[in-house]
Amino acid sequence: MTRLTFLGTGGGRFVTLTQERSTGGIYLEDGHRVHIDPGPGALHALKRNRIDPTMTGGIMISHCHPDHYANAEILMEGISGGRGDQRGFLIAAYSVTTGRDKVGPAISRYHQEKMRTVLTVAPGDEFRMGKLKGTATVAFHSDPDSVGFRFETGDGIVSYVSDTAMDQGLIAPHKGARVLIVSSTRPLGAPIPFHLSTDDVAVLAESIRPEVVFLTHMGKKFIKEGPRKQARWVEERSGVRTVAAEDDMRVLIRGSIEVISRRRNRRFKVRPFNSLDNEEKTSDEEPDG
Repeated sequence: MTRLTFLGTGGGRFVTLTQERSTGGIYLEDGHRVHIDPGPGALHALKRNRIDPTMTGGIMISHCHPDHYANAEILMEGISGGRGDQRGFLIAAYSVTTGRDKVGPAISRYHQEKMRTVLTVAPGDEFRMGKLKGTATVAFHSDPDSVGFRFETGDGIVSYVSDTAMDQGLIAPHKGARVLIVSSTRPLGAPIPFHLSTDDVAVLAESIRPEVVFLTHMGKKFIKEGPRKQARWVEERSGVRTVAAEDDMRVLIRGSIEVISRRRNRRFKVRPFNSLDNEEKTSDEEPDG
C-alpha cells in the first residue's frame, strides 16, 4: 500500500506568514519514506501526524522558494541522525542545490554533505532510490529551474504538479497517473503569473484523467473563496473526481483509493465523479470553511 499525508495544504507568501493552513508539504510512503517540499510548518505537522522524521529516507524539493524548502535543513539533520553519518538522499532542482543568479542555493553545502546522495534534477531526468522510481517533470515558474515529480509506486503512478504557469507541456509527463496532486494557488477567475488557478486545474484534470485530483498549496484568496467549492467546479467541468486536500489528510492507495479526513472525522473511498449521487456530492463538498 502507498500512503500520502498532506502535512500542509497552504502556499504562497501570505498563507505561509499566517499559517492559516500549514505549509509542511507532502509525505509519501511506499517502501521509502519521502518528504516532498517541506516548507514552514513541516516539523509541527510531522509531530501532529506522529511521523518520526529520523525515519525519513529522503527530501525532494521542487524549487527555490521558502514555502517549499524552509524546514528542509533541520529535517536533513534528522535523517542523518544528528551526527556526521551520511544517510538518505536529497533530490532537488538546480536552484536548490547549486543556485543560479540571485536564486539559491536553498540548502547549504554543510547539509548537502550530510546526505549519502544528492541528485540535481531537470525535467525528464529519471531517478531511483531503492524501490522508489520517478521522473522530474517540467514546470513553468519564476524560478526557471523548477520541476514537478512523477512517482512510479507499487500501487500506480502518483504525480505532483508544483508551482507553474499553465502550459500544454504539463499534460504528457503526468499521463497515466492514478493520483494527480496539483498546486492550486488561485481560485476560479483570478489568475496570476507563474501559478495555476482552478480554471487551469480543470484543463489538466480533463486532459490527464487520473482517478482523483487533489488540490493543495492554496493561496489566501483560494481559501477565502472556498476550497471545496473550487474542487466541485473542477469535477463538474472535467468529470474527474477532485478533492480539496486538508491539513493532515491521509490517502491510502491500493486497489481502491481511500481518503481519511481528520478535520471532518470522515473516511471515504474515491469513486468516479459521474457515479456519485447528489447527496454524496453535497456531503463531500459542503459546507466549506
